[in-house]
Amino acid sequence: MTLNFVKYQGTGNDFVLVDNRTGAWQAYLAMQVPQQFATEKDLVAHLCHRQFGVGADGLMLLQNKEGFDFEMVYFNSDGGLSTMCGNGGRCIAAWAFALSLGDDTLLFWAPDGVHEASKTEDNKGIALTMNPVSAIAVKGDGCWELNTGSPHYVQFQTTDLQELPLIEWARSIRYSDAYMPAGINVNAVRVIGNNHIAMRTYERGVENETLSCGTGVTAAAIAYINSLGLNPTQPTNHHVHVDTAGGQLQVRFAAQNDQFSDIQLIGPATFVFRGQL
Repeated sequence: MTLNFVKYQGTGNDFVLVDNRTGAWQAYLAMQVPQQFATEKDLVAHLCHRQFGVGADGLMLLQNKEGFDFEMVYFNSDGGLSTMCGNGGRCIAAWAFALSLGDDTLLFWAPDGVHEASKTEDNKGIALTMNPVSAIAVKGDGCWELNTGSPHYVQFQTTDLQELPLIEWARSIRYSDAYMPAGINVNAVRVIGNNHIAMRTYERGVENETLSCGTGVTAAAIAYINSLGLNPTQPTNHHVHVDTAGGQLQVRFAAQNDQFSDIQLIGPATFVFRGQL
């Protein structure tokens, strides 16, 4: 049998997407494992490989979930099941709209729970709700740790981000005793201006720098506002522009007493191509 797929990208974060509402993935898996690949993880890693497979930062299944428009199942490019992916969530929502699973909004189940997605006013992007954040830890001067659906380490830099040896620096944190065995995503951030930051991200599971990371962008925006001490006793709305290597995203949220709610990750989600395996 063949397996149909599409590829989408959100600010350079790219994904292979499979419609699994009728069990197509399980049928394909049964033909490939163990005949061609030892495990499901090996198969996914092969499909995400940029030289020998389709090439992607991750693979997602769109499948049925009672009470929701769909369920998102996410695999990292190393083949392992993973936690929430913000750009992946925006991409699979864009595809779900293309499949007519919703008109203006979608409610779906993801690895970290319930998310809502809507089209932006210009219909060129997706606004994705992210889970509230209530635990943010200062890990040193200019360093923060928080979970925005996936765990992130954020460190602010004062020099040009392109001069930072990101891979070597990030791996020293990702593989440190403090974060093993699960590891952590690592982000280098620089303030560009008022409510405007730039960043680079090293993603666990990909084990490399990615052009963009949605949960990392969200983490960086929250850490930026938190670093300014803008957490009054009354809710205050914030809108942060974030430059990544793959493009610009926006994060909107409300802050109050180190509680961050009504979080939206906003940006483009673009169809790349479709194919068969």
